[in-house]
Amino acid sequence: MAELTLHRVSYRYPRAARDALQGVECRFRAGEVAAVVGPSGSGKTTLLSIMAGLDRPSGGEVLVDGKKLSEMDLDAYRRQYVSVIFQAFHLFPLLTVLENVCFPMELLGAGEKDARAQARRNLELVGIAEEKHRRYPSQLSGGEQQRVAIARALSSGARILLADEPTGNLDGENSRNIVDILTRLAHEGGYCVVIVTHDPAIAEAADAVYTVADGELSRMA
Repeated sequence: MAELTLHRVSYRYPRAARDALQGVECRFRAGEVAAVVGPSGSGKTTLLSIMAGLDRPSGGEVLVDGKKLSEMDLDAYRRQYVSVIFQAFHLFPLLTVLENVCFPMELLGAGEKDARAQARRNLELVGIAEEKHRRYPSQLSGGEQQRVAIARALSSGARILLADEPTGNLDGENSRNIVDILTRLAHEGGYCVVIVTHDPAIAEAADAVYTVADGELSRMA
């Protein structure tokens, strides 16, 4: 099971005159892709940061599979429950593709042999051929780097995937590939996938679309 629920969540930055988020109420479910759209400054990034456990809400509660995030160890939450996929990939430049994907598993104490075997399976899942496993990120295209970033996100075993503009640095074909991969992970793998995006193609492919405006979240019909 992988479910993320926000109950009357609000957030105000220090010394700000108004809330960046106001009374957000929603549920993101396993097996679905949810797209969160809205103009710059609307609160999308703040929402993702709270869901990722990088910021605590000023009010309300975030629940993960029914457990209150406020009562959980945030480091453990970020290691085991949720993975973030960034627009800029954030791969380690001095590690090979395979080593990048192994890293989260080794951080959790997996042995090298087991980590490498699982990393190869993850890379196969996102369409990265074995011949590229020993390359460094700089030797890959942008689309390939984003696929490696997704494979690495899967390595922790987290069932909630939060993607921050995952197609923002990609062309049309690579964007479609990334959307297809994330959709397949949700529909076939049972992941809970939440994508913060400006990309209309992601919104069209999503199972649920939410808009953020002036800190308020609403689901589109």
